[in-house]
Parts: sequence; C-alpha cells; structure tokens
Amino acid sequence: MVSTDIASGSVCINEFTADKQVKLFSALREQQFSGQIKLKYVGGLEWVFYLFWGRLVYATGGEHAVRRWRRYVSRYCPDISLEPSILTFTLSQCTKDLPKKCWEYQLLSYWHQKGKIDQKQAAQVISSVMVEVLFDVTQVSKVHYEVHSDNILSSQLVLINAEQVIQKSEKLWKSWKEAKLADRSPNLAPIIKSPTELQKRAPSNIYQTFSKLLDGQQTFRDLGNRLNRDVLAVTQSFLPYIQSGLISLTDIPDLASPVVSKTRLQQEQGPQAPLIACVDDSPAVCKSMETILGKFGYRVVSIQDPLRAIATLLARKPDLIFLDLVMPNTNGYEICGNLRRLPGFRDTPIIILTGNDGVVDRIRAKMVGASAFLSKPVEISVVLELVKKQLSQK
Repeated sequence: MVSTDIASGSVCINEFTADKQVKLFSALREQQFSGQIKLKYVGGLEWVFYLFWGRLVYATGGEHAVRRWRRYVSRYCPDISLEPSILTFTLSQCTKDLPKKCWEYQLLSYWHQKGKIDQKQAAQVISSVMVEVLFDVTQVSKVHYEVHSDNILSSQLVLINAEQVIQKSEKLWKSWKEAKLADRSPNLAPIIKSPTELQKRAPSNIYQTFSKLLDGQQTFRDLGNRLNRDVLAVTQSFLPYIQSGLISLTDIPDLASPVVSKTRLQQEQGPQAPLIACVDDSPAVCKSMETILGKFGYRVVSIQDPLRAIATLLARKPDLIFLDLVMPNTNGYEICGNLRRLPGFRDTPIIILTGNDGVVDRIRAKMVGASAFLSKPVEISVVLELVKKQLSQK
C-alpha cells in the first residue's frame, strides 16, 4: 500500500515498483504539492525529489549523485568545464545570496541564466538524472518516504510529469531484469581479477581493451558514457567474463562534491592559510586574484603601487607572490631580481604575470629567478593548480 496523505509523516513502501511510484506522484500532483519528498533505504541511502505544484523539478541522492550528474552534464553540455576547482568557484558565485541547497541544480540554473546552456540541454540532464534515480530506487527492497512542504528550489528550469520519467525508468528496469542482471547494480565497477588467465582465454584485442578500461574506478554507467553506448549493452559484453570469474565487481565511492565547507578548507589549508601577494598596477587583476584565491581559503594581499612593493612584501612576508611584468616606473624583472637578493625571498615562489606570453620574456624571467610564468587573462583552474604546485614544492 502507498499512502496518498502527504501529511502522514514517514511511510514504508515494500518494493517501490513503477505502479506504486505513479500512485504516489499522482497523489502529490492532485494536491499541487510543492516541496521535497525524501525516500530512505534501510541500507543508508537517501534520494530526494523536488516538486513544484505536483510536477518534478529535480532529483538527487543515492549512491553516486556526483558521478551521475557529471555523466549527464558531460554528455549533454559538452562545452561546460567539469574541472573540480572551476565548479567550486562557479558554485561560490551563483550561491552568494542563496543557501547551498542541491548544488547540482543551482549550477544548472546558473549556466542557463548566463546563456552557457539552453533549455533543451537543462531538460535532458534533469530528465536523465530522474530516470536513473528511479531505476536505483526500484532496485531496493524497501523504502520509507516523507514529505517536506517548506523546502523547495528557488527556480524551476523545467517541470516534468512524473509518469514520463517513471515510464522510461520502468522500460530500462525490465530490460535489465530480462538480461538476468537484477541482482547486479550498474553502479558497480568491473575490474580484472586474473590478468594472466584473462590474457590466455580472451582474444588479444578484447584483452587490450579490457586492460585499458577496467581500472576499478569506473562503474558500468561510467563506461557506457565513456564509450557512448547503452549501459545494458556494455554490461552484457562483460557478463561472460564475470560469470567465469575473470572479472570481478566492486563498490566504489562517489566523486567529491564541489561544495567546500569551512571545515574542509581548514583541513586542507591548515590553521593558518598561506598568504599570497599580487603585485599588479591593475585594480581589476588584483580584484580577480582576490576573488579566486579568497574563495579557496587563501589569504591575499594586493599591492598596486610597484614602488612600494618590496617594502610591503618585506612587512607581510607572503608565502607566494604573483608579480606583474609591465608596470609604471619599474617592471617585474627588476622587482623579482631585487627580491631574490634578499635572504627572506630566495625560496619564495614568484610567478610572473603578463599579457605577452613570449619566449624571450620567459627566458628573461627565469634568469632573474622567477618560479613560473602565468598569462593574462588568468584562468581559474590554472591559477589554483599553479598555487598548489608551487606551495607544495616550497
């Protein structure tokens, strides 16, 4: 039985089949419910569906929420960078005045607002995520659901009738069962159990392919996305080798969320975050570096007067210095050379900033003791990777 009383608190459902899913979401639509419905599995998993006036807005949670979201964004929004540091920075920008609720959806909304993805792309990601969530929910034996009418998303990119995604999920689930895979989750990762034996028994081309693909870090769904093939077809291609014991299946963790908490920053950066100086006569460049680095827990000091740069650096003793190459009255070469003659700055990473990325400039920068070279305009991911690399070497 599925209760249709949305105010009834936690309700248990055995085998949350497609028919029961339709009944539950139809009841919510009849009552034009807006809010969350949470499905909890006794094994510790939890899925969340967001609704607006009884129609689905988004779904998340489960075993691999981050992997799932990244797969569909990479498939339908190929121009979006999924580099972790860029996602974290973008999220900090789009949630300045909002709580970090359902970060996956907030990023999609932000990209749509900025014109980076269109309505069709957003709908494809959201619909695919919902279908996969419902598939995973169907695989568990029992769930408890509860509703919360005071917790809705701030925007509605698309409104989807639950019956549409339930029908797609049910079709996939039937195919999965007919292939005798009901006892295996597509969230499992195949890994070669016996490489020597597999090499003996499998054709050489198949062995080479398996050796490249099966690193134990990709689920069947990840492999399907990578190969641009249906997950069922991919799983079936491995099935004979799984049944013969040459390939085993393993659980793997989800990918890291781009949401950075203060606690996580403290753990990563330590009790005293590194101090980074930016010496550049451009207020815009200094502000950009402050924003990028500050969001990731670094302390930043900006110096726009090049004639006072050395005095300020001596007083603040930064852990790393970004130094503009072309400035009025002096230049980055002179300042870098003078700093390297001071005992306190002989080992301090100094990264030259320039809009002219020429070979001569790079050679000259190395000659005066520069640690690295960074072209302007700066890219978030490049800045963060360079800072991490230079600080770790120091």
